[in-house]
Amino acid sequence: MIKQIEFRNWKSFSNATLYIDPLTVLIGTNSSGKSNALDGFQFLLRMAQGREINAALAGDAISSPIRGGVEWASLKSNSSFTINALIGGGTEQTDYEYSITVETQPEIQLIAESLNRIKYRPRTANNPYRINLYETDPARHEGPSITARFYNEKRGTSREVSRQRSVLSQLSGFNLRKEITEGVKIASQTLQNIFALDPIPLNMRNYSQLSENLQSDASNIAGMLAALKEDDRNKIEMALTDYVRHLPERDIRRIWSETVGRFRSDAMLYCEEEWVPGDNPVIMDARGMSDGTLRFIAIAAALLTRPEGSQLIIEEIDNGLHPSRVGILLRMLKEIGSKRAIDVLVTTHNPALLDALSPTMMPYVIIAHRDIKSGYSTLIPLEDIRDLPKLFARGTLGKLITEGSLEKSLIREAVN
Repeated sequence: MIKQIEFRNWKSFSNATLYIDPLTVLIGTNSSGKSNALDGFQFLLRMAQGREINAALAGDAISSPIRGGVEWASLKSNSSFTINALIGGGTEQTDYEYSITVETQPEIQLIAESLNRIKYRPRTANNPYRINLYETDPARHEGPSITARFYNEKRGTSREVSRQRSVLSQLSGFNLRKEITEGVKIASQTLQNIFALDPIPLNMRNYSQLSENLQSDASNIAGMLAALKEDDRNKIEMALTDYVRHLPERDIRRIWSETVGRFRSDAMLYCEEEWVPGDNPVIMDARGMSDGTLRFIAIAAALLTRPEGSQLIIEEIDNGLHPSRVGILLRMLKEIGSKRAIDVLVTTHNPALLDALSPTMMPYVIIAHRDIKSGYSTLIPLEDIRDLPKLFARGTLGKLITEGSLEKSLIREAVN
């Protein structure tokens, strides 16, 4: 799992760290840096996938550009950026540090990259044992390649790799030591399991082809569910129904997907509703479902079908959901996320959702905030605000957000 992401000169960040928990709630005013932080995850995903750096930032025929493209990838007055990820190594005693530095001016190319293994000593996090599984030599501005040096207990075995893609994605087929191969596999799989979900109800209402993986806009949700093996599909549809049935004031008795047409290669999403007890249930397809219901189904489907160990990112998670139903949403995120080992990072402006957070969730709330002196974005854990006890004496977290009290407190701290 990803434990934290550090941004250096990335977009609006000079130096900031986002700590990741099983459920992380990122809040902040408009233009505070929330979306910029999420874009950093998207960049790491594309690097692990082996995309060329220019295409990862500027977009291509396969994917859209990261917001701002190449021009705004580096912090103003900087020509490069660095993103570091701390990744759990499968045991409590092992972590991996992945770091990538990219130049955006005058060329778009790799400057530096490294992967370190950290082994902690029993019963203490002090003085861990670290080895550089690989790191690049200082890069020359000219030339299409960079030298990567791989751990061999000496100076390292050197190999030339392309500067247009991440080193991490170029190691397939290399004859490497066991510890390097293991670290590369864990880091690569973890980053490739990042999934940003942005459900678009309009797209979800269409028939969709049978497919293996859910798309980021959830447009193929019907085809993805219908393509599952029968036992898996039945279990997932039962779980979907269990959570979705609590959304309306009456009962949704069933959510399911089935193939349609002569060739059975397309599918549609359906639900069965009972609004009046004793009356015949009403069967409705996705074209008649509300936006909020479709978004909720997409979130639940992602939680239920993404690989275990995934990082799920959802911006404005409660968009279209009635405030009285945010408790259902939070319960679903925590229950399914915990059961399937899926970490969830969400952003929200909704006071009702923030008020629904339990006291034990407060350490997992992060505030994106613009520093009043530098203008750079910062990422501050809610519990690090000095005046927090006094603020909570005045009202709930939702009330404090609505009044702008948290931002005012951060400004006072910066001034003083």
